Amino acid sequence: MKTLNYSDWFKQEGKDFVNYLLIDKKYSLDTIFSYKNDLEKFFVFFKSMPIKNISKNNLRNYLKYLNESELSEKSISHNISTLRSFYKFLVAENYLDNNLIMFIDLPKIPKTLPNVLSIEDVDKLLDIRVADKYSARNKAMLELMYSSGLRISELINLRVVDVSLDEALVRVLGKGSKERIIPVGDCALSSLNRYISIYRQDLLKKQSSDYLFLSSRGSKMSRQAFFKIIKAIALEKNIRTEISPHTLRHSFATHMLNYGADLRSIQELLGHSDISTTQIYTHISKNKISDDYKKSHPHSN
Repeated sequence: MKTLNYSDWFKQEGKDFVNYLLIDKKYSLDTIFSYKNDLEKFFVFFKSMPIKNISKNNLRNYLKYLNESELSEKSISHNISTLRSFYKFLVAENYLDNNLIMFIDLPKIPKTLPNVLSIEDVDKLLDIRVADKYSARNKAMLELMYSSGLRISELINLRVVDVSLDEALVRVLGKGSKERIIPVGDCALSSLNRYISIYRQDLLKKQSSDYLFLSSRGSKMSRQAFFKIIKAIALEKNIRTEISPHTLRHSFATHMLNYGADLRSIQELLGHSDISTTQIYTHISKNKISDDYKKSHPHSN
């Protein structure tokens, strides 16, 4: 029987488990990083205790520790999901004989609806006067994200060859390395054309890069940098809705649904493997209908 403890994990950098997540599960590097953070908490809690010596009672104590921490219910659920994957891997690789974590239930997570911008706020956010390479890039990124409902990871990993201006299409490599082809609207297409043909070269700084959206250093745009950009623009436009890069994706799906798009089409555009994930937007749409009714109907109150 193999053994594995805290020091082994960090000495090996979770090589076997990371390869399992990367190759077998096809998880993104961001997801793998989150798994490693969860497991760090686990190993710190159990210190040098070998995995095979951890009992069901020990695991219940760890769950109690998580519940008493300042973590949200969602974070606790993610920690337990990580452990389930890790224990499944350990049994498969003969580190353990039994998967004890399977007997522990996930806490119930209250369903919260994502923030969505009104069409008026989207118009304000996208109303960027192009004066230089940075404003041209920012407008192209935001227009494309709202036009096509991309995830932030998909946006920043786009390469120039992934965009067809002639066909008004963008090729996206989503979760699990699943490819999808998404149409690009006229406004986004115009902004992309201007950015690529006029301004992108200035951002390269005599370097070479295949990535579509570049930082001020000429390298690939980072998730953190894009977050700062969208927050700064929202603040400048006096948009009060709490905003993140994902807010534009949520807004894209909700507005599509409100204007009559089929839920299956939205599922395909978003790259959801399960229709139930897409169905959250029907709840948002119903909320919008209810709010409009209360505001507009003379006998609603």
